[in-house]
Order: sequence, then C-alpha cells, then structure tokens
Amino acid sequence: MKRALLLIDRGSREKEVKDELDFICKKVKEKGDYFYADYCFLEVIPPYIKDGIEKCLTSEIDALTIVPYFLYPGRKVKAVVNDAMKLQSKTNVKFIITKPMSMHKTMIELVDNRISTVLEKNKIKLAKKEVDVLIIGHGSKDPNAQLAIRYVVKGLASTYRNVSHCFLEIEEPTIEQGIDKCKNNNPKIVAIVFYFLHEGAHVKRDIYEDLNPAIKKSNLKNVLITKHIGTDNKMIDLILERAREVENAN
Repeated sequence: MKRALLLIDRGSREKEVKDELDFICKKVKEKGDYFYADYCFLEVIPPYIKDGIEKCLTSEIDALTIVPYFLYPGRKVKAVVNDAMKLQSKTNVKFIITKPMSMHKTMIELVDNRISTVLEKNKIKLAKKEVDVLIIGHGSKDPNAQLAIRYVVKGLASTYRNVSHCFLEIEEPTIEQGIDKCKNNNPKIVAIVFYFLHEGAHVKRDIYEDLNPAIKKSNLKNVLITKHIGTDNKMIDLILERAREVENAN
C-alpha cells in the first residue's frame, strides 16, 4: 500500500520553521517507511490544508495519515480535522487523522531531556532535585491548553525541586508572574523551558521581550534557557506512534 503522511502545522513566516518541518518530514518518511511525507499550514501562509492534501493526492497514494502537529488539543485541532475532512468526499483515498502531540509521556521525556542538556552544557553538577523549572507555553483561550501543559508539569514534579508554568500571551500566569513565583521559592538554579514546537518568532523574539525584563527585575541568578522542543528524535517517534495508533485501528 502506498501511504502518505501529512503534518498540519499552525503556520509561520519564519524560515526556520519550514526548515524544521522539512527535516521532520524527511525523518518521518525514512523511519516510518512512507511513500510520501510533507507538511502544510492551518493558517498564516501557504501551503494551506487544501494545498497539502491535493499535493499528496498527486503522488497516487492509497491512504493518507494526517497529523495535527500541535502541542495542545482544542479549537485549532478541531479546525484541522474539519478542513481536512471536507476534502475526503472528493477522493477515494482514505484519510485518517491522529491525535495531536499532547497528553503523552514523550512530552514529559522531551522536556526532561531539554533540561538535562542545558544543565550538562553549562556544567551544572546539582542533582535534579535541587533544580527549579519554569515551562513557558504559548497560551490559549481553550481550557484544554492548560490541561496539556499541567500534564507535563505534573509529570516532572517528582524529578525537580519545583516545577511551574506560565504563558507568553492570552492567559495567566504571565511570564512576569512565572518568574516572580520562581524567585519566591529561593532557587539555586532555574531552568526555563520554551514549550514550543518551532524556532519561530515567539521563540526568537517575543518571549525575550517579556522574559528579559522580568528576570532583571527579579534579580534571579543562575537562570538557564533550554532549546524549544521540536526537531528531536523523540518527537519523530511520537509522530510515528500517533500515526500507528490510527493506522493499526483501520
């Protein structure tokens, strides 16, 4: 059977995002033995969902696995499903849609790995039980976004001294509130995790506009910042696991 896999991302104008998605699709195709693998965007810029699906169909495939490449369940994922299934009636190729990249133990492992890496890089010898962690997410009007990031916080709670979260925009706690909470815990060191899939505008610029002044105001010392969590082998494996869940059920 000729099966294709299509990642549907939110969308970004940043070149780094496209580079990351190209890399992920290449690895997914190789490791998952797909006939074809590509990506498209829900919004912001093309290729949009219609473009992505039509391009897949030109490859003369028999089946298409669609992966909502989002960290949170909610409205965006529902929009992906609705837009994709509108095109199902126009082809004999069967579409199946996976769960997003949320509420899975791999996300806990990914964040833990990012923290371990930044501690090693900076030659920090403290035990993890002496390290405080602040996870910065995007923020959403959908309550499921809170559930998804709290799942990761809870999963790391027994490993680190303190683990908390905050958001770049839309909802509280804000970045300043998150930094204040860290300060009040009198940490020896704080590892800040950018809980974002891509090195887009938020990771490159927007977070720092709030984070740098908040750190300066708090006088926090020994603050380390991890890489964002995309383009990791564990993320490739999670995409494939999500795909196999629905492929094996159909």
